[in-house]
Amino acid sequence: GEGSIREVIIEHMTVCLQRFTELWHERKGDGKEAFDLIRMLQADPNTENMVDDPLLYMGNIMLLIVGGNDTTRNSMSGGVVFLNQFPDEMAKVRQNPDLIPSMVSEIIRYQTPLPHMRRTATRDVELNGRKITKGEKVVLWFVSGNYDDAVIERPNDFWIDRPSVRNHLSFGAGI
Repeated sequence: GEGSIREVIIEHMTVCLQRFTELWHERKGDGKEAFDLIRMLQADPNTENMVDDPLLYMGNIMLLIVGGNDTTRNSMSGGVVFLNQFPDEMAKVRQNPDLIPSMVSEIIRYQTPLPHMRRTATRDVELNGRKITKGEKVVLWFVSGNYDDAVIERPNDFWIDRPSVRNHLSFGAGI
């Protein structure tokens, strides 16, 4: 067809930005208490004006769409496996559907859909006696934190109603 691939991508991204911006304005102040990504961004003081910066807004939306793809897929497939491997845990959910949010957190902890993240040190720092210099590459292994028995009780057990089930490092937030 006409135009380069770059032009086609820009055209499609522009259409996406226009639609997501329309959604932002439609939902802003509509009085509904629905739970969705745009309303969450609008409710957070750090992102409530994100729509005013189109590159920032579209960048974050695309990051969540694209970046969330593999982690969601990994978590869902892991969840199917674990609930089959641990039928007693599945029975708990069947008996008490209110455990579903805890089950999701435990699947994410046990599976750790994003096992590690590579970063570049922005300044010199010492961590547990190890000097890390500015510019040095470091790898953060979230998966190892999710199995740290100093922090997680019975870390090798898939346990959907564990105390503090949301305390995990699967996305690097910290415990």
